[in-house]
Amino acid sequence: MNAQTGLSQRQKAAVIVRLLLDDDEVVSLSRLDSDAQTMLAEEMAGMELIDRKTRDAVITEFCDRLESVGVTFPGNLDGTLAMLGGKLSEDSTDRLRRLAAMSGRGDPWQRVATLSKDNILTLANSESIEIVALMLSKLPVVRASDIFSALPRERARAVAQAMSMTGAVTPQALQRVGLILLQAADALPRPAIDTPAADRIGAILNFATADLRDEVLETLEKDDAGFAGGVRRAIFIFGHIPHRIETRDVPRIVREVEQPVLLRALSAPDPDDAAAAEFILTNLSQRMADGLREEMEGLGKVRARDIEDAKTEVIAAIRRLEEAGDLTLILPDDDDEEA
Repeated sequence: MNAQTGLSQRQKAAVIVRLLLDDDEVVSLSRLDSDAQTMLAEEMAGMELIDRKTRDAVITEFCDRLESVGVTFPGNLDGTLAMLGGKLSEDSTDRLRRLAAMSGRGDPWQRVATLSKDNILTLANSESIEIVALMLSKLPVVRASDIFSALPRERARAVAQAMSMTGAVTPQALQRVGLILLQAADALPRPAIDTPAADRIGAILNFATADLRDEVLETLEKDDAGFAGGVRRAIFIFGHIPHRIETRDVPRIVREVEQPVLLRALSAPDPDDAAAAEFILTNLSQRMADGLREEMEGLGKVRARDIEDAKTEVIAAIRRLEEAGDLTLILPDDDDEEA
């Protein structure tokens, strides 16, 4: 049986919070809504001394209630989605957030922040200056800066001026603006395939023979020079290694490739491929590089097809490391695109 303390439930809650305040890692009131936070602060402001007996009775009652709880749920959609993590599909998560925002039960700005850069940039170029200013004010600083830098200069200046007037916006108005942006984002075309076409073609051509790759690029250049440029940027072949691989990543790449395959790739006679081979050897330990050079001399004549297959395997290993996040390719410059 709980001891009688003469305190209301709100006052008991204030006592528990006060006892936990000394541990910053334990107490966080950010999950409470603003009304609950306000009521709690008001209760604490009206309280002074609580004797030890009352304190102990409040703690006992609190612990008894905790022990009687079987399982708890977040009580809101945002918390539920955070708890489920990656267990739901992206489409299901997106739909739930949209329904919650439209019904007023969720924060629309959380979903706005998850939109792709292309979608946010489309909104930033189509919505009114005032709405764009509020959107950039609510986005994380790094993301807002990225979007702002991509705007046309004249529009960027107008947005910057409008941001000076966002300080007086009310929470209700901010909620409505978030909903407007969500509705506009939902109306944007949604491609069935996420990967850009130029990237898909480039990935395919990575593993094509050099003559076929050159023939396809020449045809694309005639029909659509802009698209062909995107394809060239997406292509990564053996000869690009010195320009697009960090020197520190070379040993990691070599470990991913079987030595007989690596030796055949390093034996490629084409000048660009030979430069890539030298780049790899130069960025290995002296002992390992000398050993590989000796074994290359003992290979004799290697068939052109075997060399092509070996180069393809090296590129495939690099792509695997990239997808795993173990290395990042350097973005190509204009000279690389022409190669």
